[in-house]
Parts: sequence; C-alpha cells; structure tokens
Amino acid sequence: MAENSGGGGGGGNAFLAFLVGGLLVVVAVIGFAMYSGRAPSPTKQVNVDITASIPKLPAPAAPSGG
Repeated sequence: MAENSGGGGGGGNAFLAFLVGGLLVVVAVIGFAMYSGRAPSPTKQVNVDITASIPKLPAPAAPSGG
C-alpha cells in the first residue's frame, strides 16, 4: 500500500489559510483608514432646491345623464 510521507499533502489548506490571512489584512487596512480620521470626508455641500410650476388644467365636462 502507498503511504503518505507528509511531504506534499495539505496544499489546499495552506492556500485557504493564505487567502483568509490576505483578506484579514485588507479589512484591517480599510478599517484603519476609515477610523483613523485620514479618510477623505465630503466637504462640498450641494443644495438641491427644485421648484416647478405646473399649469392648471381645465376641469373635464360632466357626463350627461343618459
């Protein structure tokens, strides 16, 4: 029977650990940037004031009782 000598097994688990570690670092960097106060904040204020005038439509004619 073939025996596992332990030399090449577990490659998938190592890649998964590397991937999870990389994502953890990315989340930590984004969190630090957001909470340290160095993230750009919107300083420009935009005033959205919309006024519209609509024409008054004439009332429809009443139907004749027929």
